[in-house]
Formats: sequence, structure tokens, C-alpha cells
Amino acid sequence: METHVGVLPIDVIDALAAQLNEKSSLSNSSPARFLRLPHPRTGIASLFLPYELNMERLDSSSKTRFSIAEVQAVAPPNARSWFIGEEVVSDGKLLVMTPVDPVLLLIPILQTLQPTDGSAGNFRPADDIFTDAAEKLATASRSSAAKDPSTILLESDITALLSLDCVEHAMRRICEVKDITPEITVYRFSPEKLLQYIRAKVDRLSAPRVLEMSRSLIRGLAKDGLMEDGKEDLLALGRIRSACDLVSQYVPPDVHQSLLASYEFTKLDAHLKGVHDEQLAQVVASKPTKAKAVKATPSTEEGGKKRKNQTKSSQGVEKLKKANVNGMSKLSSFFKKAA
Repeated sequence: METHVGVLPIDVIDALAAQLNEKSSLSNSSPARFLRLPHPRTGIASLFLPYELNMERLDSSSKTRFSIAEVQAVAPPNARSWFIGEEVVSDGKLLVMTPVDPVLLLIPILQTLQPTDGSAGNFRPADDIFTDAAEKLATASRSSAAKDPSTILLESDITALLSLDCVEHAMRRICEVKDITPEITVYRFSPEKLLQYIRAKVDRLSAPRVLEMSRSLIRGLAKDGLMEDGKEDLLALGRIRSACDLVSQYVPPDVHQSLLASYEFTKLDAHLKGVHDEQLAQVVASKPTKAKAVKATPSTEEGGKKRKNQTKSSQGVEKLKKANVNGMSKLSSFFKKAA
């Protein structure tokens, strides 16, 4: 059995432990399993794990018994191993499982059946919506995943979401709903309700007590000059923009653009442009200017030009030229044959 090292929420650990001990309520139906679902931002097949919440740690206001965790693998740039007791795990990847909002997972599924003519579409039961969407998504993934089978979406994985009460609850948040009878409920995806839901999420994330938990975001706001006194209005807009950037990691690009368009960032954009221009001017001013090298032109003499690259005699050679050589034997005389 292959072993991996992972960081899991405590509820996931409890659910897996209960399942192994055959105490989970899922043991009578089907065990919890990984699902390959389209990522809400990229649409690429990604791993998610449904798990049962520990009701003892939840308050009475909780409306769902299940949640979903995203599974990510963090691989080191250099090969490494893990030591678990006396066992060596050669795979140095670290699996990280973090809870994800089921509403975000529904976006690419519901958008698949959105009419292209701009109409609102028809109300349909959830079973019909998921069956048709799963078929379209699975077919599209098979046609584009000839070399990588891990990117193929399975219809059974997508339709398995309907067995989770958190998904049914999420459907009501971003769909228009009609309860025909206690057993029959129909849904119609609403981009307007989705935008309202995402804006509410941005409002929570942009609260100072929440946003200040991220040091990198605070440094970014300070770098943009938004933490100075007298710029409270711009700082509020900066927090909202940062929260939109966070949400953009889990929504499709078109939803992100609609989200940004729903806010008025004109003043913030003008301020950021001024900061960018000022920083660019400082960079240009700090660069040293290149002085033009003045080339010395050789002087001319009467009757001809001096040669270029004329070498200057050394000081010792100049002294020898001035030495008195009268009466001294020539150097060649020392090499004559003796008489």
C-alpha cells in the first residue's frame, strides 16, 4: 500500500478513522472516496474528498453534515524522502487537504448548461442538471486528455455530489428554486445570485480583522501607499480589491471580471497609477548617466602625420639615449675570433 504524508483537517481524520473502525454512517452505503471534479477556476480535473463533519464540534445552527476538502500536492524542488517511524517514504510530496466552499465547485458544473443565447433557461430537477452536465464535462475532458488520463472527468464523480447535503444547500444559494412538492424541487442557475454570493464573501474577507491575518496582503497595501493617514477611503477599496484577488483563485475568469465590474475602483486605479509612475521616475533618476568618452586626436606635424598607437619609450631607455658612449667598445667586438 502506497504511503503519503499529508496535512488534514481534524474532521477528515475523524471521518477516516470512523470509517476504518466501521463506525461511520457511510459504512452501510458507500465509503468516502476521492472525486475528480473540474476546478472552479481552471476547469482542470482536480481531486476533492467529501467527508462527514464531527457533529459534536458543530453548533446547533449547522445545516449540513458533510463538507468537501480540496487535495493538493506540494512537491519540493529537490528530491527528498520522509521518515515515518522506521519506514522510509520515498515520495517527498506533502498532501494538503483544505475545506472548500461547495458553491464554488458548482459553478463550472452549472455553467456548462447555461444557454448561449442569453436567456435564463428552464427550471429542472437537480438529477437532470447533474446528469447532463456530467456527460458534457466528461466528453470534453476525454477529447482533450489523450496524453494524460488523470485529467479525465468521470460522470460518476460529478453525479456523486448530489448525495451530499452541503451540495443541495449550495444549490439554493446560487439558483432560483421552486419547491413543487415536498419531494420535487427544481432549480435554475442564476448568475445574479452567484454574484451576490461572491460579493458577500468578498465583504467578509475584506474586513480588517480578517485581511490583517495575511502579512503578504498587508505589505502589498503598504507598498501601494494605502496605509498612510488620510487615505482611509482608498484603503477600504484596496482591501476589497485584495479580497477579490483571493476569491479569483476559485472562480472562473468571467465571474472574476463580473465581480470587479460590480465595484467602483476608479479612484484606486488613479492612485495606483500615480504610485507606479512615481516609482518608475525614481528608478530612472537613480540610474547613472553615461559620460561620453572624449577621444584624444593625434596631433599633426609639418610634412606628415604621427602614427597612431605610437608607444611611449620607458624612462630607462630615455636615460640610455643620453649616456656618453665615446671610447666604449662595441658589443660586436666581444664575439670576434682571437688572433
